[in-house]
Amino acid sequence: MSPDELRQDFFQRLRPPFSMERLFDHVDDIAFFIKDAQSRYLAVNQTLLARCGIPNRESFIGRTAAELFPPPLGESFVEEDHQVMQEARGLHGQLKRHLYPDGREDWCLTHKEPLFDDAGDVIGLIGISRDLNVPTLPDTDLQGLSQLLDHIRDNIDKPLRLEPLAAAANLSVYQIDQRIRALFQISAGQYITRARIDAACHSLTKTSTSIANIALDCGYADQSAFTRQFKQSVGLTPGAYRERTRKNR
Repeated sequence: MSPDELRQDFFQRLRPPFSMERLFDHVDDIAFFIKDAQSRYLAVNQTLLARCGIPNRESFIGRTAAELFPPPLGESFVEEDHQVMQEARGLHGQLKRHLYPDGREDWCLTHKEPLFDDAGDVIGLIGISRDLNVPTLPDTDLQGLSQLLDHIRDNIDKPLRLEPLAAAANLSVYQIDQRIRALFQISAGQYITRARIDAACHSLTKTSTSIANIALDCGYADQSAFTRQFKQSVGLTPGAYRERTRKNR
């Protein structure tokens, strides 16, 4: 039995409804959620309920973040959800400041993945927001770093040199590197490379864009430079990766 067949056989035998709520109920520093295509909550853990001051899941399910979080924060969560579902692309390591309904504020790293039905259509998403436990980093530094990380993701097709990025965040290159290492355990340069490769993997899997154009869209000067970096990071050439992932779909 192949790995895919083994997984399929196991999950088909699970008694519905299958949910990870109980597991995440016991993790105090992680908010867990599942949402439908309209960005309505379908599953949440106790941590998220407590932070929003909601007494039970029944009062949470069926509502969107725009109804539960103060504006404009709630609307920004919904907009982010729609981006994940429209692009059918996961979103990882989003550094966000959460403003909770009870007035508390905190920094979190958010991860979201689209959910698909049997036909391959996106029907929702699953995600977590993990508390940021880096008390040595000043709040102002985290605000600048959050804006910098958003800038990297939004400008992945452009040259991203650390000096101007650091200056825009009012931090030194050393400070940027140290803060990214504290959050992601990789250097600032490695973070940029990872963002480029993640974008490339999505395009190779989900689109028919030529490899040469993907290279340019992901900030590489030419296809050969892109291919070298991609193979070093993934272990396959872009063409081999595209062929393999499409066979497994």
